Amino acid sequence: MKRLLLPTALFLSLGALLRAAPLSVGDAGPAVTGTAETGKPLDLAATYKANKYTLVYFYPKAFTSGCTTQGCALRDSYDELTKQGVTVAGVSVDDVATQKKFHDEYKFPFPLIADTDKKVVKAFGQAGLSMASRESYLINQEGKVVYHDTNQTASQATQVLNFLSRQAGAPAPAAPAAKPADAKPAAAPAAPAAK
Repeated sequence: MKRLLLPTALFLSLGALLRAAPLSVGDAGPAVTGTAETGKPLDLAATYKANKYTLVYFYPKAFTSGCTTQGCALRDSYDELTKQGVTVAGVSVDDVATQKKFHDEYKFPFPLIADTDKKVVKAFGQAGLSMASRESYLINQEGKVVYHDTNQTASQATQVLNFLSRQAGAPAPAAPAAKPADAKPAAAPAAPAAK
């Protein structure tokens, strides 16, 4: 039994050393580059500078119920988020092909980072042992974390919009009604059959 405890303790200690400290509000947003679902690099530091706010959200696994609900809630509120100056980037440890399929199937209007090397996950202070933890960080144009949440799915966009509203001292903008996780954008109606 003691033989097993020592290697386990060493392994866990090593894992803790390999990750950054957990981020808090007021910390600098990590200046890290990941690979988007397009296969092209996405430089988060440049994204922060180019936008009033950047919402970096993490989800454990593409195509699972909670992760799909979370992504679709952000998709469905994307117009309202962009009106508030927010751009969005999703992150999981899924590979590029899976992220592309997830992105395309649910028509997400924002990039998804395929963090297979867990560089982004670890830069944000997650352990990165197997999957990303569900959380998000809102980072302002100066590169500072101004908001952080955990375990949000269907209410992710609403929580961010409510935070921004409180910051501005204005009533919260209405987020679109939640749709089921498996809902996809409506397809165009079919043309009538020729007679």
